[in-house]
Amino acid sequence: MINKTINTKDYDLIVIGAGSGGVRAARIAANYGAKVAIIESVRVGGTCVLRGCVPKKLLVYGSHIAHEIEDAVGFGWDIGSIKHNWSKLIKLKDNELDRLNNIYLNLLSKVIIINGFGKIVGNNEVEVNGNIIKAKTILIAVGGKTYFPKLEGIELCINSDQALDLKTLPRSIIINGGGYIALEFAGIFASLGSKVTLVYRGKNILRGFDQDISNFIKEEYIKNNIQVLTETKINSIFKTHKGLSVILSDGQEIISNEVMFATGRVPNINGLGLNEIGIKTGDVGEIIVDDKNQTNIQNIYAIGDVTNRINLTPVAIAEGQVFSDNLFGGMNKICDYENVASAVFSQPAIGVVGLNELEANKLYAEDGGIDIYKTLFKPMKQTLGGRDTKIFIKMIVSKKDNKVLGIHGIGDDMPEIIQICSVAIKAGATKSDFDNTMGIHPTTAEELVTLK
Repeated sequence: MINKTINTKDYDLIVIGAGSGGVRAARIAANYGAKVAIIESVRVGGTCVLRGCVPKKLLVYGSHIAHEIEDAVGFGWDIGSIKHNWSKLIKLKDNELDRLNNIYLNLLSKVIIINGFGKIVGNNEVEVNGNIIKAKTILIAVGGKTYFPKLEGIELCINSDQALDLKTLPRSIIINGGGYIALEFAGIFASLGSKVTLVYRGKNILRGFDQDISNFIKEEYIKNNIQVLTETKINSIFKTHKGLSVILSDGQEIISNEVMFATGRVPNINGLGLNEIGIKTGDVGEIIVDDKNQTNIQNIYAIGDVTNRINLTPVAIAEGQVFSDNLFGGMNKICDYENVASAVFSQPAIGVVGLNELEANKLYAEDGGIDIYKTLFKPMKQTLGGRDTKIFIKMIVSKKDNKVLGIHGIGDDMPEIIQICSVAIKAGATKSDFDNTMGIHPTTAEELVTLK
């Protein structure tokens, strides 16, 4: 039961969700002088900081040390007995998340923080903790959540959130999924010594990525003793005295200590009251917005993963910035979604920007077509390190105007390299611009200016 109405006229903006996008929007609006409240049911920081990008990358770094130790022998280091402490890594990771949570709280020094679950009950009203608060504008920035399919025994499985907090490193784990989350956790667990099986219903892992990237990373994972089962589904999971019995669609049974589902994320809209007030949503629950992030209700907006456009933290932050600049800074910005770079922190890592080959062929088929430039080589580090891994780089170029349409690569440095490549592509760089640029030798990045 609602107890009372508070602050009925004081808020210019209520933000529901204190993740990266919501925090940016709230902070910028407050800096413009708006009175802002932000509602968060858990801790300030959101998926990226607390349950996604940051803790996952910390575990990736930790697991990379295993490769460094392996390489060290080839460079003359006498490595004795070394043992990894998973529980210590998790504790140190949690300490870092606490530190980041405090940083985010400090960023919101000009914002009223309300801990609770916000439900929209009117065009200008949000119910939280049994109270009604009002504002001229409401911004929904609740992000996404993990998704579990309906399967027998699904309650025995974990998701990516829970995988970040496992008390012990599993001796074996089955990961269901073929997207970036599945690949990243497969790399983490395998590098730290777990027996990993990747199960994916599709023909090619990393759906939507360039086909060469998909093929290459699959080969790399198989070389690193990760079993990759494509065109395969998990039918059921049972608990046995040996562990979890997983029955696959081909009839095969695999026993594993843990089963993790990384089958995508969906907009986190449950309990928000969207249907009751008439906010339009799409097929998977995404909030429909225009190019100014406005819903079909004039004073209610949405940003970030809950809109299911490009579900990346920097995109949510940019949308939060644009929203507040427009509404409280008197600007007229539109967020630019063209040529957004992305990375997969698999092992080795993937970096991509621009069109893949399939997309480019479709778009440029009637405009002269495309040229493809590729290189595949053993990284210099592994000439002594000895691990069987390679680096792959692919550039897609328009034949008509020599413009670079896309760059795709696999290698441990690729996410850092792709970030700068995205600047070049956004600026309209041509293949000739790359060719006329002097390389830095010896580096992986120089291959981009020597592609033939």
